[in-house]
Amino acid sequence: MTLSPTTASTTPAQAPAWPRPAQAARWLGRQLLILMVVAVGLSLLLVSTFGSSWTPTLIYSFLISLGCATFIQVFRVSAGWGRWKLYQRMGWPVQEPFYWPGWPLMVICLVCGTMLGYGGGAWVGNLITGLHFKGPFDAPGRALLGILGFSLLPGIALTFIFLWRGKAAAAEARAETLRRQAAETQLRLLESQLEPHMLFNTLANLRVLIGMDTARAQAMLDHLIAFLRATLAGSQAERHALRDEFARLADYLALMQVRMGQRLRFEFELPAEAAELLVPPLLLQPLVENAIKHGLEPHVAGGLLRVRATLSATDGLRLSVEDNGVGYAPAATPAPGSGFGTRQIRERLAVVYGAEATLQVQARPEGGTLATIHIPHPALSH
Repeated sequence: MTLSPTTASTTPAQAPAWPRPAQAARWLGRQLLILMVVAVGLSLLLVSTFGSSWTPTLIYSFLISLGCATFIQVFRVSAGWGRWKLYQRMGWPVQEPFYWPGWPLMVICLVCGTMLGYGGGAWVGNLITGLHFKGPFDAPGRALLGILGFSLLPGIALTFIFLWRGKAAAAEARAETLRRQAAETQLRLLESQLEPHMLFNTLANLRVLIGMDTARAQAMLDHLIAFLRATLAGSQAERHALRDEFARLADYLALMQVRMGQRLRFEFELPAEAAELLVPPLLLQPLVENAIKHGLEPHVAGGLLRVRATLSATDGLRLSVEDNGVGYAPAATPAPGSGFGTRQIRERLAVVYGAEATLQVQARPEGGTLATIHIPHPALSH
């Protein structure tokens, strides 16, 4: 990782969290099991190759492996912590966990930890067995290199296992973060769908219609009930059929028509082969709301809102929301697709389909806005 003062973070680095006692106990148990497997494997290799006695060979193999692992772990954590503290003091961001010191320091930890662990394990083994097994510091130069090279192999293998498991844990943590963000976004979306302003306007219009047009008031009440029921159900379901998404949009637009009258017209295009596809609920609702709020409602003459779905074997599913309203004023409003609604759609698409699914929002040359969700065909089966 390349660091420079120009990329320094102005936010103080957060202190890394140490594992809890239960997590530390499970980790220690796994390490001891791995060491036992390594010791048995080395013992089998030495006994079969050199005809050594089984019991002392197993004792020395386990103690030397335990010593090497202990010293390597202590050096690794100490070097990683020192590196993290140094970067924190200099204001540089640290991408890797604090307990990983980087390969240059890790090589030093492996060599020093192996030397000390080998010597300490051989010394304890001599005390237990009463033998006089020579440690690395008692061996001549060429033998020392052989001992060091042979003893480094398990440490290098375990280091790669440590890195692989760390990357897998980091990937799972990122996935869990995305799932949590999607849940929080969906709750915020539900709050926006049930915002008081829209409900108060709808109820006020309903009160007027009750005295003027009972049949129309009853139809509006039916749409409101369906809209509220679908909104609450959508906040709890992971997916629903695309036809249900379109039906929910129809209820919402029927309510908006009461407020806007003939200024709001809408068309749906949903082919039969796409109607039963499962999609995340509330997926198109923010795009329809944006089209009305930013495009059609400010337009004196209103306009047409078209919601369309297309499905092909090669391109997958495309969902588009298009209006011919005023569109976005470049100097007065943010760029298309930068608001909360479009941001939460992108977050949910990333959680459900990964990077394969996209959302594009662009201004139409003839006026209005076009928003398109693209879900490639392989992602539809996720």
